[in-house]
Amino acid sequence: MDITGQVALVTGGASGLGLATTEALVAQGAKVVVVDLPGTPAADAVAGRGGVTFMGADVREESQVAAALDAATGLGELRVVVGCAGVNDAAKLVGRQGAFPLERFQRVIDINLVGTFNVIRLAAERMAALEPLGGADGEERGVIVSTASVAAFDGQIGQAAYAASKAAIVGMTLPIARELAAHRIRVNAIAPGLFDTPLLAALPDEARASLGAQVPHPARLGNPSEFALLVTQIIANPMLNGETIRLDGAIRMQAR
Repeated sequence: MDITGQVALVTGGASGLGLATTEALVAQGAKVVVVDLPGTPAADAVAGRGGVTFMGADVREESQVAAALDAATGLGELRVVVGCAGVNDAAKLVGRQGAFPLERFQRVIDINLVGTFNVIRLAAERMAALEPLGGADGEERGVIVSTASVAAFDGQIGQAAYAASKAAIVGMTLPIARELAAHRIRVNAIAPGLFDTPLLAALPDEARASLGAQVPHPARLGNPSEFALLVTQIIANPMLNGETIRLDGAIRMQAR
């Protein structure tokens, strides 16, 4: 799919991997609706960018996601959806304060997994009603890209909730891709490794350098622009479908 002129929706698009993806899509000529929580510190900066519309929404809420999709379809035919919204809550299953609270586990699952699924199902319904690009004989109606994590494969101690949510995204990518193939909609996921996002920006430089040194090659933290580059490559390549791509410099996370 040629990104130029297409309408895209990016969840979690006000910071980190989502912001880099938004910038990459706009740079290639897309009109982007950024979905992030109302009051997000970076929301004003994002909303002021050319080619970007900001919609405050919680990905778990059907009505709020529907409103964001309405905003996207108001700009044209929604052809691209990229899911970057997510949270982490690292804690041991049995810690000094007792068992890991069930409500904290549920919150991570609700935002990372249920929120991702909620956006996919509502967006796919709209995409399926579109005319294929290039007319009736065209190959594509749309492309959906989700964000998983290497934690889905190499979950560390304290990552039970996060790893479970991301493994579920990996697990649902293929069956959704197989189902939506009938509508000529492609579905893929990216499993990033250690990236230089706001979460890591709070760490001391020494700690950040130590994390980057764990990556075999290149021995550094990933740049969010490299994640965004892969998103654009997935959109552009019509044969990429039903796949989860590790983007991690060959790292395999240790137990702790």
